[in-house]
Amino acid sequence: MEIVNVIVKSPFAWGLAVGLCFFIYALFRLGASKRELRRYKRMLSDKLEVEAELMQRLKAEKQELERENENLRVEVSILSEKPDAKIEKELEIMLRAEKSMVLNAPGFPSAWEAAKSNAADEIANELAGKSMPKRIFKKLFGRGGSSQGYEALESPHQADANEKR
Repeated sequence: MEIVNVIVKSPFAWGLAVGLCFFIYALFRLGASKRELRRYKRMLSDKLEVEAELMQRLKAEKQELERENENLRVEVSILSEKPDAKIEKELEIMLRAEKSMVLNAPGFPSAWEAAKSNAADEIANELAGKSMPKRIFKKLFGRGGSSQGYEALESPHQADANEKR
């Protein structure tokens, strides 16, 4: 018992005991940090896998949409190059020009040319996708002389001209 009493009273023993406590605490914290680091690595790898899968899906979808867009563009150009489509386009230009001329009858020749060029510009805008095709409205409202159907077919310039009268 005397040896234990000497060891307990010794400052070296107390310093050794405190140092061992800090060492054990540091080992415990090191193990906890390693476990947390492994957990973070797993979470990061899972996140990267999910993002990689998502990116692959998005790339595949983008490529599919690009292919579909190209096919549709080619199909539209093929359909617009058919003789029937050209004739229909010319007929549409003439019909729009004629309707415009009925409204602006004085000075027929110059107004006719202006109306024809306006109608050609409208058709070009429709084919380029810049405006809604008016042929849809003609099918909905008919080609008759009703003022409602014609107003739906008027261009913004024609509508302004009608309002000024």
